[in-house]
Amino acid sequence: MDNKQQKLTKDRDRYLQGNKSLVIGSIIATFIAIIPYLFYLHESVPQKQVWSTFLFDYDSKAWGDANFAMWVLTGKAIPLFLLFIWFFTCRHWWYHALLVPIAMYSYQIFDFFNSTIKYIDEFQLIYLIPVMAIIIPTIYLIRARIFNKINEATKSLQELEDEFKISPKNFWGKIKEYF
Repeated sequence: MDNKQQKLTKDRDRYLQGNKSLVIGSIIATFIAIIPYLFYLHESVPQKQVWSTFLFDYDSKAWGDANFAMWVLTGKAIPLFLLFIWFFTCRHWWYHALLVPIAMYSYQIFDFFNSTIKYIDEFQLIYLIPVMAIIIPTIYLIRARIFNKINEATKSLQELEDEFKISPKNFWGKIKEYF
């Protein structure tokens, strides 16, 4: 009797975990599916220098008109959004390499809002060198460990990748992994 109750509890927990995974996957898939609509949101912005809404007033300053400025912003924010989704859902050992383009797009968006910069997207590689100096050697060392274990062990490549995976239980667990 006690074993049946434990089995039912395990089955119920597995069912709830599967439903939670299905809901999260559906939300992510919905966000990815609406990306084209988000990209064309800039067309609703007027082609004037000052864009006034009931929430805020945006002055495009050096950009000329607000429509062009929002087109540039969506061209940088949408890939950043997709890279974040890829980073937080990737289960491979090399997912830290995604931090380099994430840092690049983040820097470009920061430059977009910095009104004192005359030329956007210049000299960004200089600011990415510290990020790349940490990420690239780390990925190389993980790769070297994998191939070293392949030569020493009888495990398959998939088993070794599973061994190197860091799989936090939830979104905040993944965030805490970096801090």
